[in-house]
Order: sequence, then structure tokens, then C-alpha cells
Amino acid sequence: MRVDIQSLGTYNRLAQEGAEHAAASLTEMTGIETYVDVTNVTLMSKRDVEDVFGGTAFVGVQIGVGGGLSGETALAFDRESAASIVDVLVPGATAGDDDEFDDMARSGISEIGNIMMGGFVDGWADYLSTNVDMTPPTYVERDGTDVLPEGALARAKEEHVFVFESQMTAVDEEIDAYIYMLPEYGTFAEMLEASDDHDDAIPMDKLTVFDEMTRQGAERAAENVSSMTGIETDVDVSRLSFVPIEDVPNTTRDEVYLGTVMEFKGTPGGYLAILFDEPSARTIVDATVPMELDEPLGDMGESAIQEMGNIMTSGFIDGWANVLQTSIDHTPPELVHDLGTAILSPIAGRLGQSQEYAFLMDSTVVTPEGEFNCEIYAIPDEQKLKEALDALLVERSDQLEANRESLF
Repeated sequence: MRVDIQSLGTYNRLAQEGAEHAAASLTEMTGIETYVDVTNVTLMSKRDVEDVFGGTAFVGVQIGVGGGLSGETALAFDRESAASIVDVLVPGATAGDDDEFDDMARSGISEIGNIMMGGFVDGWADYLSTNVDMTPPTYVERDGTDVLPEGALARAKEEHVFVFESQMTAVDEEIDAYIYMLPEYGTFAEMLEASDDHDDAIPMDKLTVFDEMTRQGAERAAENVSSMTGIETDVDVSRLSFVPIEDVPNTTRDEVYLGTVMEFKGTPGGYLAILFDEPSARTIVDATVPMELDEPLGDMGESAIQEMGNIMTSGFIDGWANVLQTSIDHTPPELVHDLGTAILSPIAGRLGQSQEYAFLMDSTVVTPEGEFNCEIYAIPDEQKLKEALDALLVERSDQLEANRESLF
């Protein structure tokens, strides 16, 4: 089956607009000005969904949807954000001795959750010209993926699932809210299906293979880190997101990174950014430079990071090239030291001259002890990605699995 990129873009916009309606409802009911930070459509393996949620403690509501759009949705606040909202929405409501919200607080969260999710779903119903039914909200206080409707991942028949994710942030307060929607895979895939003669279509089965190929490239890069530093590493999260090109810079955390950026050419073409936050960069420098430096992030430290970025780039690109059975040329990695948004903005600007959306492939390399965190962003040229997928034989997924097993 082939996916229509324009349709995928339309549904991304619907999710964005729905999240904006939800944020407006939160602002109206609480007086806390809220905006939508980023909305994306992500294709992830089930295990990576679990990694993304981690063990974060959430408070929120679960709502099932049916009719024109079938699936599961959840509105989730981290616990501190939920407490701030309850203080405004339901004065006098408190958390009980067992560290759970009392009945008044639960009722307030359920009410605002129902209203916010109603705003999120309405735009879908209008676009699909049909009713979208919602189940009554179910209040939840849970950790990680347990905030999702019970059994949502278990019921997914496919190894990969679509996840719509919107993050909302308050302007003047530390309040974050998240909307997650997991549409029923088969139904949603049919909504995205393109006609056979559609030039912009992407083959779905090959897209999932490419997602796994990206994880494999990240694992090879992580292996190179371990070889250079002696520090055990692992790929924590690897996912393929579909976002408007102008939102690509917003996918990074709001902090300063030190790392490398390079352009890869041919099929596929695009850009690769390997970014360490500053504490992680210091860890890398301490492990690779055989002397104590007065300035860990001075010239010698930056040179060490550039060399590490070069080695990780080779590992990542080799993982892709092995599956595509081709060589991938790339420019020498360029050292970057700036805010994440400032690093990715020029990339988005260059690609934005020829495409409206980006398939953003991001992976996170971590250590068991939390010594450092490295984020890898692969942002391919849309047309070159399509050409690569068209040339990729699905049968090569067997080779992909064989390559994966060779890593361990």
C-alpha cells in the first residue's frame, strides 16, 4: 500500500488545529494562556512507544473514539502541571494522603479533559463529514504508557503504530499538557492510501523497514561511541515522525548542544545532526582526551567532539548503506555549538525550499548510568527518500534483521 504524503499532511494539520482548540479551551477555563508547541505524526514500533513515555507520572483522561475515526486518545498532564490546574479550576481540592487527587480534583480534571478533547476531535469530524463518537472520559493517574487506554498497544495487530502527539505549554507558568491519539492502524492506513498513479506516494511497508534501518544506523553509531570511550551505550528511542518543515527546529529540547552536522548526498539525500548536550560533551571529552583540560569545551574539546561526530556519522551511514546496497557520500561533518533550534533551523530552511513536510528520523543514544545523552536527527530530502524507498526491496527486511542480530 502507498501512502499519500499530502493526505498525511492534512491529518497532521487537523491534529495541530485540534490541539489549538484544546489549548484555547484550557486557557478559557483556567485563565492560563497556553499554546501548542509542536504536533507530529509518528510511526513507531511498540517498544519505542514505551521508551518515549518512560516512567513519567501522568494525570489525565482516556477517551475512545469511533465512527469516522476509530482509535484511542489520551490527554495527559505531568503531575505538577495537573496540580497547578486543579488549584485554579477547583479551589480547595487537594491530593489525599495516598498521594492521589481527591474526588473534587478528579472531577475537575475529567471535566476539562472532556472539553479539551471534544475540541480536538471536532475538526476531524468536520473534515471527514461524519460523526466521530467519543466515549465518556476515564480519569487516570498512571506512569508511562499506562496513561494510554488499557490494552491500546496490545490490541494493535501491527508491529508499528501511528501516534499523533501534540504538546501544549503555558506561556508564564511551568505547565505542560500532551494529547496522544493512536488511530486504528488499518482504518487510518486506508484513509492515507494513494492511487496507483500518485507521484507523491510513499510505500507503507517500506517506510516501516526504513524506520528499522534508522534504528540500526543509530545502534552502529552507539557501538562506535562505546569503542572510542569504553562507556556502555544503547539506543533508547528511535522513531520516524512526519512534521511540517517549519516545525523541525522545535523537535529539539530547549538547550545548548555541541555536535556535528553534515549533508549526505545521493539516494537518499538530506542532513544528519549528531548533538550532545554540554554535560554529555564534557563526558565524551574526558573519556577521549588523554589529559586534563582547563576548558573541557575549548578548542581541544571541540576537536574531540568533532572526531566523535565523524565516527558516529560513519557508523550511522554504514547502517543505511548496507540495507540500501549502495554507497552514500557525505560532506565532512561541521562542528556546531548552539541552541538546538538554531542548529536545525538552517537545515529546515534549505529543505523547505522544495518541500512542505519532513520525515524526521530521531534516535537517542544513552548510557545505563545516565552519563550522557546524544540525539541523532536524520532529515532526508523528501524526493530522495521516495526514490530510496522505491528502490528498496521489501525482501531486504530479512537482511535488516540479520544485520541487527550481528550487532549483538
